[in-house]
Amino acid sequence: MNTAEISEVKALLSKPKNIVIVPHRNPDGDAMGSTLGLYHYLKLYNHNVTVIAPNDYPDFLKWLPGDETVLKFETQQKDCNTLIEKADLIFTLDFNAFHRAGQPMAEVLEASSATKLMIDHHQQPDDYAKYMYSDVKMSSTCEMVYNFIEMLSDVEKINSTIATCLYVGIMTDTGSFRFPATTSRTHYVIGNLIEKGANNSQIHNNIYDTNSYSRLQLLGRAMQNLKVIPESRTAYMSLSQAELDEFNFKKGDTEGFVNYALSLNNIIFAAIFIESKQDQIIKISLRSKGEFSVNEFSRAHFHGGGHTNAAGGRSDDDMQTTITNFISILPQYKQDLIQ
Repeated sequence: MNTAEISEVKALLSKPKNIVIVPHRNPDGDAMGSTLGLYHYLKLYNHNVTVIAPNDYPDFLKWLPGDETVLKFETQQKDCNTLIEKADLIFTLDFNAFHRAGQPMAEVLEASSATKLMIDHHQQPDDYAKYMYSDVKMSSTCEMVYNFIEMLSDVEKINSTIATCLYVGIMTDTGSFRFPATTSRTHYVIGNLIEKGANNSQIHNNIYDTNSYSRLQLLGRAMQNLKVIPESRTAYMSLSQAELDEFNFKKGDTEGFVNYALSLNNIIFAAIFIESKQDQIIKISLRSKGEFSVNEFSRAHFHGGGHTNAAGGRSDDDMQTTITNFISILPQYKQDLIQ
């Protein structure tokens, strides 16, 4: 956002407004951390603020301060429709196209006459927001929310509650600060959040050290299903609906599984294929090292997108057909994968 736009946003926020904040469907740590961090900041100015998540999210995020105030569009659609219709401002965080909120929520958001503000770091944003803070080089939307507050000359207003929420998203979206988008600026922001009261050790424990026995068993099955394609420097895992059911799968249980495939020696491209009978699709998570763009790969072949090194997609075929198709595509990228 330029200086003029920042001044306009300041003016918009100078008096209490009805504000709705929306993360993407199947929200992760960055989505919930950024929305709740912004929620707590805006509440300081007596705005009437509601976070509306398109659907539910993993239990390991439900300790976040303010979680109890979050509405779920999927199960509370009537109330959510009313709030969206009455909103003066709608912030969309950690996504940049209405379809990422899922139907029918995308239609409701698009129909709203509210002023829309986007804060996001994914590639190829749609042009729906009056105010766009879009930067694909940023580590996370949470780091961008920190910058947004800084643009408003309000960093001193960041308290321990806001700091905790923003820390979560930066930590999770950077893979605990190891992904390439982690910069010296990211570490500066993290240091400031700790000074503001974010308990880094406790946050890490809350997110990563809450494994259930069944989740570890499911990880074991995913590891059993791990396959390597050495000539393409690629590895992939798969989990069928039957396997998910066998180990009492809960939302978020497969978070991070694909990174085990990427950690193999000489592998720069990894995928996990997860069957969803409810949605009648195969959900796909893609990760890469170096310059190989899983965003471009997913957009070209699996109706998805994301970042250069982390993206998602889907397939409407069955598991075996999807995997066979995936393998058949790899030779097209031989030069990029064997470099």
